[in-house]
Parts: sequence; C-alpha cells; structure tokens
Amino acid sequence: MSTQKSVLFDAPGPRARRRIALGNVVGALVVLGVAALVVAELARKGQFAASLWEPIFTSAAWQYYFIPGLQNTLRAAGYAVVGAVLFGLIFGSGRLARSGAVRWVSSVVVEFFRAVPVLLMMIFFWLLLGFNQVPEPAFLAVVIALILYNGSVIAELVRSGVGNLPKGQSEAGLAVGLTGGQVLRSIQLPQALIAMLPALVSQLVVVLKDTALGQIIAYPELLRAAQTFGNGNSNNLQTLAVAAVIFIVINWALTAVAQWLSRYLSGRTSGTTAAGPGIGNPTVAAGTGGPGGPGNAIAATGDASAT
Repeated sequence: MSTQKSVLFDAPGPRARRRIALGNVVGALVVLGVAALVVAELARKGQFAASLWEPIFTSAAWQYYFIPGLQNTLRAAGYAVVGAVLFGLIFGSGRLARSGAVRWVSSVVVEFFRAVPVLLMMIFFWLLLGFNQVPEPAFLAVVIALILYNGSVIAELVRSGVGNLPKGQSEAGLAVGLTGGQVLRSIQLPQALIAMLPALVSQLVVVLKDTALGQIIAYPELLRAAQTFGNGNSNNLQTLAVAAVIFIVINWALTAVAQWLSRYLSGRTSGTTAAGPGIGNPTVAAGTGGPGGPGNAIAATGDASAT
C-alpha cells in the first residue's frame, strides 16, 4: 500500500528551484571567500609557521596533554551517559505514572533541571563539593551537572516515546489482565527505548561537547589540556585547532552511528525511529507499522502474563 507524505509547505517549482540553487552557489562562494580571507590573514601573521605546529606532534604533547585530556573527557562523558539514562528512565516513567503526586514531582524535577544552564550547575556543585572537601570536586561537578540536564532531556524522550505509541499497545495489555505499571514496563518502555535509541545516541554528542564546560572549573578535560599546552608553547590557536578536530571526529562518528541506527531500527517498533538533531531536544515520532504493532503487543502481553 502506498503512503502519502504531508508537507508543511508547497513543493518548489522549477523557478523556485533555480533560485534556491543560485542562492546556494552564492552562499558557498561567500563562505569560501571569507575562509580565504581568514587563511590569508593567518598566513600574514605567521600562524602557519612550522615552529608553531611542530610541538603539537611530539610524543610529549600527546602523552601528557592530549591523550590524558581526551581520557578525562570520555571518562566524564561515560559516567554522565549512564547516570543520565537511569535518571531519564526513572523520571520519564514517573511522568507517566497513574499517581498524580508522582507525575507532579517528576514533572517539576525534569522541567527545573532542563531550565537551569549546565555551566551554572557545574559551578554550583563544584563550590558545594569543594567546601565539603570531597575528592575530585571538578570531576563530580561535571558528571552531576551533565546527568541532571541530559537526564531531564532523556526523561522527555521516554515520555514522548511512550505517549506516541498506538493506544492499542496499552489496551492489549490491559485486556489480558496486566496492570498499568506492568503494561508500561513490559510493553511500552521496551518499544519506546528501541525507537528512541538513535536519538539517545545523538544525545551523546551533547554530553561529549558539554564536558568542555568543565575547563571553567579546572577539570582537566581535552579543551583545558589543549589550553595548558598552548599557553606553555605560545601556540594556542594551533592546539585548540587540534582539539577541535578531535571533537569533530568523535561527534561525527556518533552522528553516523545514530543515523545508521535510525535506518536499521526503522519498522522494528510501532514508534518511528529518528536520529535526533543532537542539540538537546530530540523528539520521537509515532507510527503504526512494523513488527511491534498492536498485534505483536497482544503476543507480548500474553508472554508477560504467562511469566
């Protein structure tokens, strides 16, 4: 059966397409011109001199600065991702609870931490933990702040993912005698998590980039390590460029994984998978097709009731 896609605007005609193509060409030429001016100015100031780039490619630079900084970045991001997923599952499920009090508390927590800037939370926890002489206050402050913010985003992913599943999913579970909580845990959450997986991977890009905010509170992540090395060798621009390339490669790899998961998982649940924009607020659209549809929900509930 063929499907018809709806759009929010009329498809451009031949004249509009020519105008769009012309605009793209002009825009590309402007960008290339600005880039050429920047490169020419940097060359005029001697920023491409070999003496400024050679220290970056020594073993000492990578052994004592770039690799330890990257390890600290990945360490903070790893802990933050695990904590954010747990936080999101708990409070996302809380926003779907039948109890009004639980829904209200979960909503207040999620909306509060979504509204507070990540850097502000990092500084607050850094000062709080430092005053109480907790070991590694900068590391813990970075992790806690990332967990609270990104966990709130994931909680919204959970809520929207479950809410966008077809109503037949929950009705089938209730029809065979499962409670609302059992339907949520056994039927809805597993399908929603699969549909949300590409968007969750995209959220890792946000977590990884936000670890760079830790340099404000002296956490020795990649950006701070590059700054320290650049200050010592008077080549800040060059070391920051290398750090930027490292971030770009890692984030590009994560984005590619998210897009691959979106294609691979499409049709495997009743919720349509989406790679997510990776800017902190990915959404999950709902569909009705795939092997996880209402018919399979009845089979799933039958298996769950049998156990």
